[in-house]
Amino acid sequence: MGNWILRGDFGTAPDDLRGMLLGFMLAFLCGHVVAWVYMACHSGLSYSRSFVNSLIVLCIIVAVVMMVMANNLLVAFGLMAVFAIVRFRNILRDTLDTTYILAAITMGMACGTRKFSTAIVGTTLFSLLMLYLNWTQFGTRHRFDLILNLHWTRPLAELKELLHLLDRHSRRAQVASQRSAASAEGTDLSYRLLLRDSGRLDELITEIKAFPGVSRVTSLKAEEESEV
Repeated sequence: MGNWILRGDFGTAPDDLRGMLLGFMLAFLCGHVVAWVYMACHSGLSYSRSFVNSLIVLCIIVAVVMMVMANNLLVAFGLMAVFAIVRFRNILRDTLDTTYILAAITMGMACGTRKFSTAIVGTTLFSLLMLYLNWTQFGTRHRFDLILNLHWTRPLAELKELLHLLDRHSRRAQVASQRSAASAEGTDLSYRLLLRDSGRLDELITEIKAFPGVSRVTSLKAEEESEV
């Protein structure tokens, strides 16, 4: 069976038990590889163990479907009618999850049609691509390190003194929000800061808290920019 993989695809090879078992085993392996890559590259709060398991099962099921069709047009239309009756309603929280679903389906189709070389090469390339995107953090836009919130009790015309302090510790400072309440004295300010030296963050916070006219100082580490 190893020669089948080394010599190329055998999509037109006659059906036999060895070919079916090899197709199922390869679909199981490809599904595992896709699932492992998903587990290694996934980030965020939407991780689901059932989704990881579904990648493996989906790859095998698609392989079975392709073997059942076996270039039979009538069977293909029959399966389409069955799938039209069954509705799968699941909202994917991450757009990239759709990519893993498509990869599992594609690898299952390759295994089910005995295109073993295509399945192996395709799974390898997909895994390397996803690992590359994860390791390089491609597409990440990191513009600020810190979100600084404070309450300013002095006149807004005197904010220049505070800005001089922020400029000493940051390469770029941007006002995120400025809110003044008629019933309260002072102004609530929020700044986004790109620090010159992240190791001196405690020094910045200490100076801000000791600055005249500043109170209620809070800080929040800014993570990479993401879509909402």
